[in-house]
Amino acid sequence: MKQILVQLDDRTARELEAAVPARSRKRSEFIRQAIAKALLELTERRTRAAYRRIPDDRVGFNAAGWADESEALRRPKGRRGA
Repeated sequence: MKQILVQLDDRTARELEAAVPARSRKRSEFIRQAIAKALLELTERRTRAAYRRIPDDRVGFNAAGWADESEALRRPKGRRGA
């Protein structure tokens, strides 16, 4: 696992200490989860922006066609070499 040194301003450090004291041994996990959440939100924003720039085609879902293709995949194929 990679270690990263992060400097916090005094206010943020106080709020972090109040929320998750260093002695609780849960601070690192709290920070990892906060970073993971922020990265996920960033990815979601980028995805939404990409769909606004290039919208998905508006072709509706064809349940009948999907069912036909799905059924074809489930049918056993003929035996080879027989």
